[in-house]
Amino acid sequence: MIRFIIFAGYALLMMSLQVSGKLNQYINVHYRYLAILSMGLSLILAVFQLVLWSKNDTKSEHHHNEDHHHKQKPIQQLWAYLLLALPLVVGFAFPTVSLDTTIVEAKGFQFPLSKESTGDPDIQTQYLKPDTSIFFEKSDYEQQMQELMEEYADQKVIAITDENYLEIMELIYNYPSDFLGKTVSFQGFVFHSKEDTEENTFVFRFGIIHCVADAGVFGLLTHLPENTSLSNNDWVELTGTITTDYYHPFKRTLPILDVSKVKKISAPENEYVYRTF
Repeated sequence: MIRFIIFAGYALLMMSLQVSGKLNQYINVHYRYLAILSMGLSLILAVFQLVLWSKNDTKSEHHHNEDHHHKQKPIQQLWAYLLLALPLVVGFAFPTVSLDTTIVEAKGFQFPLSKESTGDPDIQTQYLKPDTSIFFEKSDYEQQMQELMEEYADQKVIAITDENYLEIMELIYNYPSDFLGKTVSFQGFVFHSKEDTEENTFVFRFGIIHCVADAGVFGLLTHLPENTSLSNNDWVELTGTITTDYYHPFKRTLPILDVSKVKKISAPENEYVYRTF
């Protein structure tokens, strides 16, 4: 019966996340089919466990369960069930909230990767530049980047949208000299670093490459027009020209958007962007 409850709980959790629209804060929306598949499999397994539990007249099943219980100690079973139920407790008990500048302020950020871990030594939160090189062989990654760069090489004006946000940001950081002088427009939320002046402001989007484990905050340092007053978490649409400048807090040269037009906007319904492969 416990197994039935756990599997049914997984199916219910997946269904709840999809119906509520919160699934997009956990995984890349392009992998939504995997969540639907897991929901279906969990439901099938739940029904299977319910049938087994209700078949009291099957002696062979009764003996099988007895043998299994003899082999596995109750404390081991308890730990197994607790581990299986943990994602359900987290999923149902803890509210899902959109990330904002308070997350950046709390953790701080470094470039290209933060030194703090999310709990897994193989996982690091990414900042500024989306880095997909960790998912490919070096030669395959370079080839993919070159092919993507060919799509934008001849474009003097580039509109960065939700669909191409992460790939263009990665290209800008990989090939800053190829983007010099290009006019770029994009949307994001404002973050004032303590080291910066009002004119030097980061504009970010929270992005997910595959799942929340490789999520990060991605965007550009911007040079805003004088007398531009913006607060943290203000959403803006910017248009400007890509330049480069030395950024002292990071001790390196960064691509920068020299902004010519600023427009305050409302936060989008989905504040996350996702990598398309």
